[in-house]
Amino acid sequence: MIDYLNSHFWLVWTLITVLALILEVSTGTFYLMCFAIGAACAIIASLLCIPFWMQVVVFIVFSTLSIFAVRPFVLRYLHSHEDGRLSNADALIGREGLLIEPITEQSAGYVRVDGDEWKAVSADGSDIEKGAMVRVVGRESIIVTVERINQ
Repeated sequence: MIDYLNSHFWLVWTLITVLALILEVSTGTFYLMCFAIGAACAIIASLLCIPFWMQVVVFIVFSTLSIFAVRPFVLRYLHSHEDGRLSNADALIGREGLLIEPITEQSAGYVRVDGDEWKAVSADGSDIEKGAMVRVVGRESIIVTVERINQ
């Protein structure tokens, strides 16, 4: 078995390439993609009958070059539209919802926005009755600040 692997190191490098690409799909950091590129270059070196230690050097050099040359390009290309996009709870600001529990001076109410329920307080401290349409104007932790929409 060892003799077979010594003469067919390209199979080991192919396995490393495939595993790195499969794991890259689950992480999305594009670091493992760089190792897959290095392993692909090592496959070529192996097919050219270069000694194993030199294949390892090829793997290290091309993986490192990929991290500094290919990864920034890929990140810039694939994530170019995400700069101004809000995510998670910050995306609630500006959305409209239905008040499902009234807001009073003494207690917070609950608002349903896009199917999710959030604890809500009034922006100006006024009471808002159940069933009113409100707009989210702020957020502090898990409590949203709302204002009544005039209809």
